[in-house]
Amino acid sequence: MASKTLPVIGIIGGTGKEGKGLAYRWAKFGYPVLIGSRLQEKADAAAEEVNWMLGAAGGVKSGLNVDVAVNARVVVLTVPFAAHVDMCTLIKPLVQGKIVIDVTVPIVPPKVSTVQMPPEGSATQQAQLIFGENVQVVAAFQNISYEHLMGDEDVECDVLVCGGSKEAREEVIGMVQAAGLIGWNAGPVENAVVVEGLTSVLIGLNKRYGVNSSGIRITGIAR
Repeated sequence: MASKTLPVIGIIGGTGKEGKGLAYRWAKFGYPVLIGSRLQEKADAAAEEVNWMLGAAGGVKSGLNVDVAVNARVVVLTVPFAAHVDMCTLIKPLVQGKIVIDVTVPIVPPKVSTVQMPPEGSATQQAQLIFGENVQVVAAFQNISYEHLMGDEDVECDVLVCGGSKEAREEVIGMVQAAGLIGWNAGPVENAVVVEGLTSVLIGLNKRYGVNSSGIRITGIAR
């Protein structure tokens, strides 16, 4: 599929492992990808690393978070929860009319394996309240370990997609598939509390059983 037929994806706070992993998989599929950061040099370094992984297929670009938000049609939030409100407030006027995929999980150290939701109900609902009704905020990728994303192996974990309109969820499910994963329509934004909360459960399982990439898989539905 030619990249010109695909929307530009901008990953806000994309210099972490989750952001770089998603950038790698989407760029490999053919999406135009922008990696954003508060610091241009950090964004440049992250894009350079992903392009090195892609080899000749490289083409990931970098920029400041605000510029990435302006130039992308689909914006992906991969910021720590502590920065979530401030980042949403900063880019609010820049994402109107767009899809925002919120990967944020309300992890609050030191009790990272305990589910801790904000007063709004979830990080996704928090983002939706800040952005307003003209933005389709969709939760996805909360339960996928970055170790899976930074390679080419088949991933046994599934991705629950909730929030936004049905059409927005279907577009995001297509992006999940482009990243080499299986996505499921998990319903309205209110269900994000379950999706985000599962991350703390998975962190606890990782610690308890000495692994680093436990995940979830939906059964009983034809794949």
